[in-house]
Amino acid sequence: MKRKDALLLFLVMVMVSLTVALSACSGDKPGDETAKSLITVGIPQDIEDSLDPHKAVAAGTEEVLYNIFEGLYKPTPSGEFIPAIASGHTLAEDGLSYTFSLREGVKFHDHSLVTARDVKFSLDKCKGDDGAGPLVAAFANLREVEILDDKTVVLRLFEPDTEFLASLTAAIIPAANSSPETNPIGTGPYAYVSRSPQENIILTRFDDYWGEAAHIEQVVYKIIANADTIVMDLMGGGVDMFARVTASQAAELTTGFNILEGTMNLSQGLYLNNAVSPFDDERVRKALCYATDAQEIMALISDGKGAKIGSNMFPAFEKYYLAELSDVYTPNPAKARELLDEAGYPDGFAFTITVPSNYQQHIDTAQVLVEQYKAIGVEAKIELIPWDNWLADVFAGRNYEATVIALTASTLSARAMLDYFYSSSDLNFTNYNNPIYDAAFENAIGSADDAQKTAYYKDCQRILTDSAAAVFIQDLPEFVALRDNFGGYAFYPLYVQDMARIYVVE
Repeated sequence: MKRKDALLLFLVMVMVSLTVALSACSGDKPGDETAKSLITVGIPQDIEDSLDPHKAVAAGTEEVLYNIFEGLYKPTPSGEFIPAIASGHTLAEDGLSYTFSLREGVKFHDHSLVTARDVKFSLDKCKGDDGAGPLVAAFANLREVEILDDKTVVLRLFEPDTEFLASLTAAIIPAANSSPETNPIGTGPYAYVSRSPQENIILTRFDDYWGEAAHIEQVVYKIIANADTIVMDLMGGGVDMFARVTASQAAELTTGFNILEGTMNLSQGLYLNNAVSPFDDERVRKALCYATDAQEIMALISDGKGAKIGSNMFPAFEKYYLAELSDVYTPNPAKARELLDEAGYPDGFAFTITVPSNYQQHIDTAQVLVEQYKAIGVEAKIELIPWDNWLADVFAGRNYEATVIALTASTLSARAMLDYFYSSSDLNFTNYNNPIYDAAFENAIGSADDAQKTAYYKDCQRILTDSAAAVFIQDLPEFVALRDNFGGYAFYPLYVQDMARIYVVE
């Protein structure tokens, strides 16, 4: 069915209720997959880090690039890993080598065939063979990539790693592409067309895709940096889909949309710069933890939905998640004031919470925190900055006191979440430095026994909680607004928007 203009939609569409069952994501049956069609997807930020998939760090960038690039394996909505560019693999008994057979006929978007040379080039780049160090942390364990023939590669490790397969979702790109930062070429169901800074990113269906073809011919990502205009853009017909609308925004979209509910699979928190005063004092950090009421935050910003967390892990990581850590710091303003007094701040202190202006959930959370901290004599003020400034000043420059943000995993591995606090990690924007944590983290990544690795990762979480590395708050609920002439949306246990699954409803 072709999209009608907004006025006609309002006249003919019936009222829809909020949809909370994931089964509703499938919608009605898709129409003709070969029909020309377009969907406009609102996103809160432009790609400010890199179009090169190996250098992208922002979750918002990665969710766009997910549709362009693929690795040897890829994740499913159920959290499994299935072959993508590879047709399968075998693992040596000693756990030190993986042999991958490449799928026949896989083409890059420039229509060249994927070869073992491209795989070796991509993975060597990830492990930092240019001397710059690993672009993907887990690839520090990759000793070499050996080409056996044009369709077979062997990956040899320094140490066995039970999580290594999760890292092999890393993008395979053409060895011949000398400019991936401006000319991204992948093998995914969509090919990159263009980017107009601060306006849009355009993808088109790749008709030579090796797998099931995308249903929608063209995807236009429209940059909506002003959170106040999201509902207007949706209701006005300029946007067909927006993931992660707030509960209040979802409540306004009562006509012409399905509101799908899942979880964001991230850890939202007040992240503190552990290298600056007063947050270099563990007692101050613990005071803020005791002064924070996560349940009140959830009630005020998302009608009580979401999942309270107590460390840098979210519930979808069932194997590693420790629900009991969310109750370590039950709200206790008296205890918070006592800790501040011990730390030399009997009258409290003042600090600034720097928040990216394009994420309404984080702005709302910061506003609640400001009020909660007044009860212990702490004066917090909010500074809103554009997303590209947040990436440059807070994440890369570490020039801030505190920030409300949500951290997520680029792969389905505990390491991807806990690497944010390893003292030597480029991701450690909070400047957390704890030798006990570092030792547990190193033990985890160095362990060949999966049960032992899991135990060490749980130790890491306990250390983060016990030392109040940050004020961990919640895994936010995810409300996806999808115009009701589209169906097929699927939630993943990662920060992913799989546009190839979405179709026009007959």
